[in-house]
Amino acid sequence: MPLVYAGVCSHAPGITGRKHLVDQASLSIRDEFYKKFDEMRQQIESTRPDAMVVVAAEHFANFFMDNMPAFCMGMADFYDGPIEDEKWLGIAKTRIPGNPELSLRLIKSIMQEVDLAYAQEWKFDHGIIVPLHFLTPKYNLPVIPVNINCQGPPLTPLHRAKIFGEVLRRTFDEVPERIALIGTGGISHWPCTPDSGKINHDWDARFLNQFLNHDLKGMTSYSDEETYTEAGQGGFEIRTFITVSAAANGPGDWHYYTAELPVFAVGCTLARLMIN
Repeated sequence: MPLVYAGVCSHAPGITGRKHLVDQASLSIRDEFYKKFDEMRQQIESTRPDAMVVVAAEHFANFFMDNMPAFCMGMADFYDGPIEDEKWLGIAKTRIPGNPELSLRLIKSIMQEVDLAYAQEWKFDHGIIVPLHFLTPKYNLPVIPVNINCQGPPLTPLHRAKIFGEVLRRTFDEVPERIALIGTGGISHWPCTPDSGKINHDWDARFLNQFLNHDLKGMTSYSDEETYTEAGQGGFEIRTFITVSAAANGPGDWHYYTAELPVFAVGCTLARLMIN
């Protein structure tokens, strides 16, 4: 079956872990953001997916500098998360079903074109569990995680993230299952630094404009040095957006963004893409 849904969303831990710290004047903005997340959930459910592939940026929870694949896909029976303290993240520990048989078919196909690592053990950190908390709150939809190296230099090149998305799409089109694809990450943010909470509105607007217009040339034109300076190390996570854009092969047709929740330490972003 063709890809049935493609979208992206933010995954910052503050979205769930610091929701109680939002100031009184911003509660309506927080609640609107949560409402938009729920609308995204409804959109996904309406496509009746058999599985959700989540392309995320890992945070040294499973992969470190002694073993840092450019691309990795999970093929486990199940995934536990969050790996972080559940009180800190505001999400109770749970078990999410996988689909190892589908994962295996996808991996074998993708490996024909991309050097893809795979993992039969994977604990979800906030990069995956925060989106699932909103998008599959019953944790009953099989999930296949994908990590792109956005954290340990040398980072996966942006043009390779594009190629990976194109290969994902061809692979999805080969299988009978209905697949929803979600990319999670950035955009500009400075996690775990003195600049945490800083957001570069202009940089976000420029990248989102390229993303929503399916401007892959523009999205892949950034140098890591430029991104680090203007969007922080969290900006490296644009790789997940590029992959999903390349897989969908279409512009955005639904979008939400707010930079008015600095306690969440990210410009909160949600978008769905047309699938062509």
